Amino acid sequence: MNKNTPLMSVVYKIIFNSKGMTFLTIIIIVGSIVATLFPPLILERIINLLTAQRQVHLYLALIYFGLVALSGLLESGQNIMITKFGQKVTYGIRREMCAKLQHLPTDYFTRNEPGKITSRFVNDVDAVDSMFTNGIISMFADTFKVLSILIVIFYKSKGLGLIIILVTPFIFAITRMFQKRILKSQLSNRMAISKVNNHVPETISNIRMIHTLFRQKYMEQKYDDYIEESYAATDKSNLYDSIYSPIIIFISSCIIAIMMILVALGGQVQQFFGITVGTAVAIIAYVGKVFEPLESIGMEIQNIQSAVAGVKRINEFLQEPERKKTDSSIVNVEYAPNTSAYIRFEHVNFSYDKENTVLSDLCFSVESGEAITLVGRTGAGKSTVFRLLLGLYSPDKGRVLINGVDADKISDAQKRKLFGYVEQSFHPVAGSIAEQISLFSPEISLKQVEDAAKLVGLHENILNLPKGYDTPAENIAFSQGQFQLLSIARAIAASPKILLLDEITANLDSNTERQIMEALNRASQGRTVISISHRLHEYTYNHKIIQIGK
Repeated sequence: MNKNTPLMSVVYKIIFNSKGMTFLTIIIIVGSIVATLFPPLILERIINLLTAQRQVHLYLALIYFGLVALSGLLESGQNIMITKFGQKVTYGIRREMCAKLQHLPTDYFTRNEPGKITSRFVNDVDAVDSMFTNGIISMFADTFKVLSILIVIFYKSKGLGLIIILVTPFIFAITRMFQKRILKSQLSNRMAISKVNNHVPETISNIRMIHTLFRQKYMEQKYDDYIEESYAATDKSNLYDSIYSPIIIFISSCIIAIMMILVALGGQVQQFFGITVGTAVAIIAYVGKVFEPLESIGMEIQNIQSAVAGVKRINEFLQEPERKKTDSSIVNVEYAPNTSAYIRFEHVNFSYDKENTVLSDLCFSVESGEAITLVGRTGAGKSTVFRLLLGLYSPDKGRVLINGVDADKISDAQKRKLFGYVEQSFHPVAGSIAEQISLFSPEISLKQVEDAAKLVGLHENILNLPKGYDTPAENIAFSQGQFQLLSIARAIAASPKILLLDEITANLDSNTERQIMEALNRASQGRTVISISHRLHEYTYNHKIIQIGK
């Protein structure tokens, strides 16, 4: 992997910040490799003494069993340290991706389905975790172990060492063949999982429409098709893996058999392959130790190949263009003289795809403290006006100004105090009622939360809940109108100067609508208000009307 990629930059940062753990991991891996080499040598010495009918001292047996135990302990320590390192990498990647998520432009979320974005955070990061915990580091450790054992075998018997060296390219060719097939299967599986992850939330979000139009069977069949696609790819990967291991074991058995036959031959062959009984036992042990890590390397290669697609997708995510940097040095944007135009759209052109124009040469201004309503046909660009005003998008031409400052240059921290946005429906977050209003902002006190709830008429309702403002949101049974009031309370909790209202009474009955209108009248006092509405009602009678589109 290129160290200049975003993912590798994260890994190098983790290594740099965890020097102690990295150094300890290297020491344990080296110790594990060295400890693997010595037990067969001690065993060789013991066997040679026995065949020569000489006394075997107790300390040799103790050293042998001690080295075997030490080798096992170091092997376990190696696995623990590699797992800990993998967990640190996984945590670092998820943290970096989460930070990246905050800086992505709004159009990224319109171009990518929620399921696919979730798949990057879950499946792709899990694959990278597997690459580090049971992949690339383990593969390097096993490779060095194999090389060390080959050197010892070659030193003990050049003939046997030569045989194993000649067999190695054949094993490599088989491994490479399985690599390619496993990678292809893993890529197919990852694509199928991505489709499944996107299909489930899509089905849930549209479940009412699906039931109404009797399309349950179709959605179920699509889900089955994606699952079958994933199963087929997984079956191929498992098939290749199940074939690979027996091949390695068979080759290991053949080499040991050939070795014993050649050692038993006489003449020059025996001289070339000739070894003592103890050496033969040691080399048999070494041959087994060669093919154990070789088999592991095959599995580790599978994990690495499986993670390649995840690595690529994470790098693509981390390389996504970020939204324009906002200027945190801009202060007091929310204040404006009552005599000047507070908000101005100056000859604004905008298109989401650079082909279909949504807004063309839009010009209007709003005075500080003024109330206006945007009207126009569906698709005329009323919601786009809000998105430009909130700085979620930048105009293709012209400027969107708030007190003379470009809207897309205002920092998010200032926007929270500047804008209060009430959408058509309430979007809950995991937390208490108070946290639904404050959105976990440390700058919004409990008094501000309660004041906002009092202003919209929800304070008494909240106090009647089992834990009052500390009641978990999932435990409340508010009506649609009460949730809309909660949405207004959320919008005004930070005392914003501008209130944006997006057709918030579209789906309410007349009695609930009247209650919402009364709350809006109270919430609008002393604020600049911009509403979107498809129809004029009592609340908008005194508003200045601005037509959007033709």
